[in-house]
Amino acid sequence: MKRRQFAISVLTPVALAACGGGGGGNGPVFPFPVPPPPPAPAPAPTPQATAAAALKRAASYMDEVVSYRGGYVWSYSPDLTQTFGEMEAKRTMLWLQPPGTSSIGHIYLDAYHATGDERFYQAADRTAKAVAAAQHSSGGWNYIHDFNGEASLQDWYETVGKNGWRLEEFQHYYGNATFDDATTAVASQLMLRMYLEKNDPVYRTATDNAIRFITDAQFGSQFGVADGGWPQRFPHNPNAVASMPLPNPAQLPAGARAGMEDGDYTLHVTFNDDVMGENIKFLTMCVMTLGRTDLVANITRAMDCMQRMQWTSPALAQQSGWSLQHLSRTTGGRAAGEPGGARSYEPRSLATHTTQTNIQQLLGYFTLTGDKKYLSQLQKAIDWLKSPSIQLPANVATLNPLLAGRNVATFIELDTNEPLFVHRYGSNIHNGAYFFDKDITNTISHYSSGRSVDPAALQKRLDELNAMTQPQIDAMVAKSPLKATAPRALPKYFAAVREVDFPDLFEGAVLKTPTVPESEAQTIVAALVNGNYWTAPVPEIVNPYRGDGPTAPYTGTAYRSRHVGDIYDTSPYPADAPPEIAPYVKRDKPQFITTANFIARMGRLISFISPVS
Repeated sequence: MKRRQFAISVLTPVALAACGGGGGGNGPVFPFPVPPPPPAPAPAPTPQATAAAALKRAASYMDEVVSYRGGYVWSYSPDLTQTFGEMEAKRTMLWLQPPGTSSIGHIYLDAYHATGDERFYQAADRTAKAVAAAQHSSGGWNYIHDFNGEASLQDWYETVGKNGWRLEEFQHYYGNATFDDATTAVASQLMLRMYLEKNDPVYRTATDNAIRFITDAQFGSQFGVADGGWPQRFPHNPNAVASMPLPNPAQLPAGARAGMEDGDYTLHVTFNDDVMGENIKFLTMCVMTLGRTDLVANITRAMDCMQRMQWTSPALAQQSGWSLQHLSRTTGGRAAGEPGGARSYEPRSLATHTTQTNIQQLLGYFTLTGDKKYLSQLQKAIDWLKSPSIQLPANVATLNPLLAGRNVATFIELDTNEPLFVHRYGSNIHNGAYFFDKDITNTISHYSSGRSVDPAALQKRLDELNAMTQPQIDAMVAKSPLKATAPRALPKYFAAVREVDFPDLFEGAVLKTPTVPESEAQTIVAALVNGNYWTAPVPEIVNPYRGDGPTAPYTGTAYRSRHVGDIYDTSPYPADAPPEIAPYVKRDKPQFITTANFIARMGRLISFISPVS
């Protein structure tokens, strides 16, 4: 039988009838069946799909390979043999300070919001569970946590931490939690976002504990002027350091001041790193998302404390602003509310950058509440930032290249309105010390003695708010997150674009993403090493711990304006700007996996994949 005839014969009678055949040999001749055309090739993935796939590979690698039990430090050598947070870190550690573990959790959740892919939620959940595990029993967070246990963490403090000359907050282990560097604030926000995402009770408990920590730590009415403020750490450790050693005191220049001028600074009302603003922001998020209107009272007390703490010199009326910290109680014969010294490189003074931040905060508090008392004293503070005596000289870049591009001094002496500049002598924590005087040259590099402030912009905003009519104020306040009568959603992204701020929490506000061109997205994807991870020049490297440094005097100048001292100093420093003394050698910054770079590149791809306009 011919192949054609066989093909016809296997057709069913019905099929043959339908074709008009099935009779004698004189019927029509049928053609062979025509095979279906091959399937069309799959369409090329869209640029957004390609970016999303890369996003997923990068997140999976960080989650599965780089993290330790979901926790992160800041920087990793590609082979993971070197791990740094703000200092050298053990592999079993996680860092809570941004851009550490909490920040990574936020970017994973942002990626989940951008793509809907559960793999990103799984990564966010694993990271957030690590943050929850690191939560102190008081409800807050320390800078760092060690999954290897308390003894391992204490060992780190007694070795690496103790020898970080410029990192006094790590030189002693207090066993409590901190508001510094937004450590507790960013972790608390992650716990809140994770709870709101899928109502996981683990995160509701962590959020409630964070709220309890913030409200428990807040100074009460018994503290008078300090009512509503927050300390730097909580619960207070009675063994907290109240003074710094002054080794080889003969090296202290005549007329210079040194040390912690107002004792244990963890008890002071803290404005440094916007502690108050960060706490108010998180509590505000809880009001608008959880309906916790009871927290409005805590928020109001805090806003009132900031407004009340504006200090005006009794000897010089034009000097009016804020310090990094203010006394929460009478200390050394000085009254509560007065500016206080803190770490040994933070003299008792007014601080120009803190004053600018607090002015901005109080402008924001007016928009939240409509209460003009928050504007009432700001003109004095803005005028003070314009004071001729606190401006840096026009030739500052020649006098001190470290201050180039800055327009005012950082620290301003009380009652004289004259700048103070911070210096150090020695080579490590055991033979050297910080001091401050009025010499603009040879200042320390890791904590600038100059700042950039913009009193014109502050003035413009103050004038705009003061010009508002009452109907305009009422309409503005009606959209305030503090006036929410039903739960409101938080912004879609927290880490992908920028830090969420108060204006983003108003009803109808939209936190927009930047425009990311396709070419940039392609470049970011192509930069993935082996298609899995990004590297970037690591900002700083460290000397490994090798024991306590020498106590003998060092009278040279190699370390006075560098981020690090001798080889016994465990402080981080940029590889391309080491001290100019052996055995240090200037070299290019090595390529590391860094959380800051990971968050930045993830954020750009997220904005490309799912923009918000």
